[in-house]
Amino acid sequence: MKQKRLFLIDAYALIFRGYYALIKNPRVNSKGMDTSAILGFMNSLLDVIRREKPDHLAVAFDKGGSTARLDAFPEYKANRGETPEAIKIAVPYIHKILEAMEIPIIEEAGFEADDLIGTLSKQAEKEGYQTYMVTPDKDFAQLVSENIFMYKPSRMGNGIEIWGIPEVQARFEVEHPEQVIDYLGMMGDSVDNIPGLPGVGDKTAKKFLKEYGSLEGLLENTHELKGKMREKVEANADLGRLSKQLATIMLDCPVTFNEKDYELSTPKFDDVQEVFQELEFRRMWETFNRIFRIPEDTANLQSTVSSPQSKPKTQQPKAKEQEGTQLDLFATPIVEENSKTTGFNSLENTDHFYQHINTALSRKLFIEKLLQQKSVCFDTETTSLNTFEAELVGIAFSYEKGKGYYVSIPKNKNEAQQIIEELRPFFEVENIEKIGQNLKYDLKVLNNYDIRVKGVLFDTMIAHYLLQPDMRHNMNVLAETYLQYHPKPISDLIGKKGKNQRTMRSVSVEEQTQYAVEDADVTFQLKQVFEPKLKENNLTELFQNIEMPLLRVLTKMELEGIQLDVDFLQSLTQDLNKDIIYLESAIYKTADKDFNLASPRQLGEVLFDNLKLVEKPKKTKTGQYATGEEILSKLANEHPIVANILEWRGLVKLKNTYVEALPKEVNHKTGRVHTTFSQAVAATGRLSSNNPNLQNIPIRTERGRQVRKAFVPRNSDFTLLAADYSQIELRLIAELSGDETMKQSFMRGEDIHKATAANVFKVALDEVTREQRSHAKTVNFGIIYGVSAFGLSQQTNLSRKESKELIDTYYETYPTLKTYISEQVNLARDQGYVETLLGRRRYLKNINSRNAIVRAADERNAVNAPIQGSAADIIKIAMINIQKLLENGKYRSKMLLQVHDELVFDIHKEELETLKPLIKETMENAYIISIPLIVDVGLG
Repeated sequence: MKQKRLFLIDAYALIFRGYYALIKNPRVNSKGMDTSAILGFMNSLLDVIRREKPDHLAVAFDKGGSTARLDAFPEYKANRGETPEAIKIAVPYIHKILEAMEIPIIEEAGFEADDLIGTLSKQAEKEGYQTYMVTPDKDFAQLVSENIFMYKPSRMGNGIEIWGIPEVQARFEVEHPEQVIDYLGMMGDSVDNIPGLPGVGDKTAKKFLKEYGSLEGLLENTHELKGKMREKVEANADLGRLSKQLATIMLDCPVTFNEKDYELSTPKFDDVQEVFQELEFRRMWETFNRIFRIPEDTANLQSTVSSPQSKPKTQQPKAKEQEGTQLDLFATPIVEENSKTTGFNSLENTDHFYQHINTALSRKLFIEKLLQQKSVCFDTETTSLNTFEAELVGIAFSYEKGKGYYVSIPKNKNEAQQIIEELRPFFEVENIEKIGQNLKYDLKVLNNYDIRVKGVLFDTMIAHYLLQPDMRHNMNVLAETYLQYHPKPISDLIGKKGKNQRTMRSVSVEEQTQYAVEDADVTFQLKQVFEPKLKENNLTELFQNIEMPLLRVLTKMELEGIQLDVDFLQSLTQDLNKDIIYLESAIYKTADKDFNLASPRQLGEVLFDNLKLVEKPKKTKTGQYATGEEILSKLANEHPIVANILEWRGLVKLKNTYVEALPKEVNHKTGRVHTTFSQAVAATGRLSSNNPNLQNIPIRTERGRQVRKAFVPRNSDFTLLAADYSQIELRLIAELSGDETMKQSFMRGEDIHKATAANVFKVALDEVTREQRSHAKTVNFGIIYGVSAFGLSQQTNLSRKESKELIDTYYETYPTLKTYISEQVNLARDQGYVETLLGRRRYLKNINSRNAIVRAADERNAVNAPIQGSAADIIKIAMINIQKLLENGKYRSKMLLQVHDELVFDIHKEELETLKPLIKETMENAYIISIPLIVDVGLG
């Protein structure tokens, strides 16, 4: 008979390994939860099951550490830092998944997983089992026998290593695996803080074992050792014995191997699915299905719009990105990108009629039919994601589920424009609703062909963003989630990213037709799902009156772009280079050596080993000195070299990120910089800017402000105008909370920070010092984000006690505000979401979490989201109204940028005196509240 196999998994070893494997690129879901540890562990677990198909399996956890070892040596593992929060959060989820998979969880208070696995391995061996200890921990090598193996993850991810007796003998140069205990006792273990024998490392420990066989053999023959080695070993003999005791895995824990309990059985699919859905593990769910062959009648992973439970993050959909390949700690990834989605419908198994329209007559007949529709979805296929470079390859249309049409566009520009002209009546007719996914892209591409899309717009990406702001809004994700349909990935047509990727132009027309019309068909169907849901959630007005009109405004702004003074930036680069070289020279002189300033390791050695700036410097998890800005900022006032290093870093970042990078963003066709504004990224409703990010141009430092000088009017007939809402978020918190003291300060036109300082510090308004105003300003803005005494002390020169007293006094001054904050949190707990003044929702899934840190984040969001979101809504209304004003008045001036609470315009000088007060008035009256909104206007 085939020998039965038991796999025992060292949970925490794989959890930590998974977490740190992704430390540079953590997997964070839409709720802001770091799922790296869960992802890494589950990939490891599923890989074992997939590869080995074990008969029996269990997972062992530590529970409270080893009581026996701590009694013997209180410093055991004392050098370990605090467990990362992401791992603390991960463990309960892993428990839930294992329970749903019917996999035994082994844990006993006072015992480590090593001991539990050791005990069970030996018991199973006696029952005739081969046992595989799944762990990267070398300590387990001491347990290896004829029937007990280490199943070890490879460091390079190229497979697994299985250690039997020969492998242990070769690795540790011992005769028997039990001698690994002696090896660890001699050498110690820095990870577990086992001291070992001073002066004995890997080579010496192996040498001693060859000569003396064991630690005891060494201690009995110390007379054969020479010089200081003999002195060290003899003086620390008891330390060596203690170290061996600490390194010995216990084999008598209170656990019993039960053959029946450890059988790998059929999972509870619904329970697993529920946890995966919460974690947003779509690809993991597919992998799970493939491994366990889920029954056909089991529900697919899905969620409903009306539920705030699942909220993945937003992405631009045109690239049709898939979720990233998840890391397999043993071998090649088992979760493959673009993998088939088990259980979902697709082109292969769904009835559909997709027709290629390829003649002048068929186009004529098709367009006649198209113009009879009330609502049509269209989707452009192009040669590039860059809208200024993109050429149309074809346009797909759908106005009935399962049906659609594809009009291919030839490469010849004249022929292409001729076909577009045939389609112009459809695009420019007002009474046909146009549906699309990320319509702004399509509108910008069609602009290249002089087409201005008219009529009501319905963007499914934006609709879903309003319904579930924390979810991803990629069309493929939406199709899988709401239609249980898996669209054909773009990579199937043009290949994956890289130099060998093709363009749509090189794909056969038949493939183009199927792919493009499927997109239009799916998007048309999604509209039918989302439209009633918008109505159910009272979001129709926000969608129709703000987000859809704003889409057109942003399209115009992105097409317009902004002028950049490249010559000025080049001269600034030269100035920065001189300053950087000067600072480097000064730093090297103080350090008395040249070194790589960009190397944290070398910098740490210079500051803390050579110059000894700190008595006990902080170290990172990798053992290097911590040299981050937070650490160095505290030392800058005491040590000139640190101040110079921070200034050097700032100048290098300024040069690399802005001064040298911005000229590369100038479009060769327009000669201007064109950012892309994303409507569906920030869950609060704020717009984001990217490629390049023009909402993040430096302002805090003098050199940073110089970068702003590079943004200039289009020519000498124009000037830039910036209109900025003054303290809009504070005005909104006064409005929403109804705090009369704060409201009256605004009504009287007082400096709110000065007024707050006067109230809090109990001094007259004209006696408020600059420092008091600064502290009050920090609290004013910090209150919105739930600032703590510790946080305030970090941002000011106040002690934690003084910070607490200041916050307490602040709430005494504004008692209604404190009540409002409490009520907002309670409201969120009751209904699971909060709303802006205009009804924009922010779902707060973790508001009732038992984990205090996770819960606190949602409590802060419960207060902040309505304020920040209302400010975002108001400036959006202002943008829509100002764009109408500019178009109706046929002004030459243009709106160029939105930087959160600020709008930037290219104003024709002849229109300045007319538009300056109109812009200010329009912004201040975008939304009327009881406190006046004030707009500051500047020129440049």
